[in-house]
Amino acid sequence: MALSQRLEFRQTQALVMTPQLMQAIKLLQLSSLDLAAYVETELEKNPLLERGSDDDAPLPGADAEAAREAAGEGGPDAAQDWIDADLETSRSSIEQGLGTELENVFPDDGGEKSAPAEAPPPAYSEWSGSGSSGADGDYNLEAFVSAETTLAEHLAEQMALAIADPKQRMIGQYLIDMVDETGYLTGELDAVAEKLGCSLADVEAVLAILQTLDPPGVFARNLTECLSLQLKERDRFDPAMRALVENLPLLAKRDLAALRRICGVDDEDLLDMIAEIRNLNPKPGLAFGSTLVQPIVPDVYVRAAPDGTWQVELNSDTLPKVLISQKYHAQVSKTARSDKDKTYLADCLQTATWLVRALDQRAKTILKVSSEIVRQQDGFFAKGVQHLRPLNLKTVADAIGMHESTVSRVTANKYMATSRGIFELKYFFTSSIASADGGEAHSAEAVRHRIRSLIDAECPSDVLSDDTIVDKLRGAGIDIARRTVAKYREAMRIPSSVQRRREKQAASA
Repeated sequence: MALSQRLEFRQTQALVMTPQLMQAIKLLQLSSLDLAAYVETELEKNPLLERGSDDDAPLPGADAEAAREAAGEGGPDAAQDWIDADLETSRSSIEQGLGTELENVFPDDGGEKSAPAEAPPPAYSEWSGSGSSGADGDYNLEAFVSAETTLAEHLAEQMALAIADPKQRMIGQYLIDMVDETGYLTGELDAVAEKLGCSLADVEAVLAILQTLDPPGVFARNLTECLSLQLKERDRFDPAMRALVENLPLLAKRDLAALRRICGVDDEDLLDMIAEIRNLNPKPGLAFGSTLVQPIVPDVYVRAAPDGTWQVELNSDTLPKVLISQKYHAQVSKTARSDKDKTYLADCLQTATWLVRALDQRAKTILKVSSEIVRQQDGFFAKGVQHLRPLNLKTVADAIGMHESTVSRVTANKYMATSRGIFELKYFFTSSIASADGGEAHSAEAVRHRIRSLIDAECPSDVLSDDTIVDKLRGAGIDIARRTVAKYREAMRIPSSVQRRREKQAASA
């Protein structure tokens, strides 16, 4: 066979992962807080982006003409051509058939679905919602709120009064820096002595002083020492209590007989000692924790409609409102003379156009996935967790015409507010457990709920073993193995039947 060179044309289809498309995929999996931070960064970098307000809603049809005029030397359709060329693949791979901002689920069951209003081109649209930013001159009342005292600051103030020697203060400050947010001392004292060039006895002497500071139990190196310090502060660290604190594993196992023997007390005294242990604080430093706990803000609301269907609505407060400043672009374009300036303006316009379009795609994709989840898990919203159905990513992806990876990104770090509480979207995806009678499979989460309900309802004289729970579940039509019951029970932090029997007998004594 002779080798030769030739030219030929071949037509193929391929998904080109442009930087803009990769960034759009990244935006899809960001939480609302991360997205707000990202948009804030873009607003600082791109002069053509500005925050939208409720009064800046664009008129349909007007934005396309304004975009063509703002394109300047790029041609009359430069902006739209860039969108079509760069995001056409994302339109098919990220979402097919986008929903509306407010969608009525189960429209065929009598629910009246509102027709989507004709919207302006998404590349130049604005998300409406309650604005949270005011003018630059507005006062921020939160700036006048006094800062919370941290644990390190609280300890340093006390150390300044408790220790006068400069050398000991240096050691004490080093130890304060080694205390974690729970109040425990991390690291070894030998390493501290070597690092500071002092003796181990000096470090231990300073530590003994610091362990007397407020809150009681701080600077402990383990749970036993933490509880001991608090008991000493209460003058309750007698030999019997010392023996109890040193045998915490037996207390965790509810082995009261062994504890009575070790402590040398009767049942009544032992129960009083256990009650006193429970009143102690195992993590004293959390009272001064400086870590800001951010409340969960739902991305989607699910409400019951009057006709018995469910309405899925995006939370407008989590949707960034950004606009392209066409007026500013037109003004700057007139003064741009060099090719460098024109290229910079064109890049800024393309980046701004892509960002607004990507935000539009992201919001609609979240709405579409959430609507399908509500459709699949109708029993949960109507009757509770025991009616949660088995669901996987492929089922939702096939139903809405998306890829599984897209659904996975959408459900990451997104939350849904329902009448039964706030749940992460991934909560509704559970594995299936076969039915004992060959019927419909059961959700793993629903089975866990049944196990907890059975254990909560058990009598102190008739504690259910794992085998008994298996029999009861099989009687309810759930085919489950004993090891699966034990795994679910341990995941819910429920002790074994032996430990539960000891605990309930001690409580009833």
